[in-house]
Amino acid sequence: MTVTADTTSLESGVRSYSRTWPTTFQRAKGSFLYTPDDEPYLDFFTGAGVMSYGHNNPILKDALLRYLTEDNIVHSLDMLTTAREDFLNTFTEQILRPRGLDHTVMFPGPGGANAVEAALKLARKITGRESIVNFTNAFHGMTLGALAVTGNSMKRGGAGIPLVHATPMPYDDYFDGDVPDFVYFERMLADSGSGLNKPAAVIVETVQGEGGVNAARLEWLRQLAEVCKKYEILLIVDDIQVGCGRTGGFFSFEEAGIVPDIICLSKAISGYGLPLALTLIRPELDVWEPGEHNGTFRGFAPAFVTATEAIRTYWSDKTLEESTISKGAFVEATLNSMVAKRPEGELTAKGRGLIRGLEFADPEKAAETCRNAFDAGLLVETSGPRDEVIKLLPPLTISEDELNDGLTLLRNAATDALD
Repeated sequence: MTVTADTTSLESGVRSYSRTWPTTFQRAKGSFLYTPDDEPYLDFFTGAGVMSYGHNNPILKDALLRYLTEDNIVHSLDMLTTAREDFLNTFTEQILRPRGLDHTVMFPGPGGANAVEAALKLARKITGRESIVNFTNAFHGMTLGALAVTGNSMKRGGAGIPLVHATPMPYDDYFDGDVPDFVYFERMLADSGSGLNKPAAVIVETVQGEGGVNAARLEWLRQLAEVCKKYEILLIVDDIQVGCGRTGGFFSFEEAGIVPDIICLSKAISGYGLPLALTLIRPELDVWEPGEHNGTFRGFAPAFVTATEAIRTYWSDKTLEESTISKGAFVEATLNSMVAKRPEGELTAKGRGLIRGLEFADPEKAAETCRNAFDAGLLVETSGPRDEVIKLLPPLTISEDELNDGLTLLRNAATDALD
């Protein structure tokens, strides 16, 4: 069912996904979206990683409906509620404590940009410094503070004012291995004549989703943590898109064995697509005064309910984590086989866990592949500075048959675009 001109004329020109996928969706279940005509689309987009447990997950839906039918609290600012307490206890005991983390939990607002803004603001308050170091091709949100530490020039251009108090540094493998890791960053920090203000914090994504599915090596992440410790700089990990199990472990930095000072979560944390964001803070750094950072929607009770149920259901053991790693390896092998069949440099496979990327030397071919995939009933989007990377974000709960079907559709779509 094609979107009509009358419908789109009512909406701002800023809309984007409805242009990429020109159809109307009505319902969703598991790994699929459906049109009013019941035409299925296999979802390898999942709301930019929000729907990690699938659409209308029946376990989470039942918990939500029970909560709502009993006239429980929906909106409460940051007042104490049973839903809030249940989430805090469950998240602390089943996610933080087993991973050796003692961070306090802050509810900064409903979205990922809120979590990032709170992290940057707190880092500046703690250190008394204003500068933040970010990385090339980073994406941290569309509000002004988050945009200042974002790399994409098109998104930055929408700010309308200078974006200041942030200094970009090269992300892992930015120079294709020709320059040793952190040699430039450390030289700038150590040289009193460099002109670099000592940063309050470094903010990093372990896998840059919007930046082109650039996955940092674990050793690079460990070295970054060591640099921050050496120079007394706070380390912020933005785990908004690749946390909550997307790379295997609940946090994407677990495998590197590092402990960030501040962690940003959103997207999949509610488990059901309800707005929720967290800023996790090492307790000695939690220096906020009451009400110093607030917002109307900084604790949405229905999201607490589904988030709590998701943790109890999927994070009480290693089943989901092991499944994600296994499925991720299958996707990696499939993409590698596609790369091997093309001329050298035409395609590159990227990513970790169940965030994977297929990079095209020609961005137009990436766009054509996405259009072909949509026509065949598969939703995938592009990312990267030139939209040259097709990003794969299937639900973590996707079946092996559905995963294989989607990869077959992708392979055929790419073949048609490239041949």
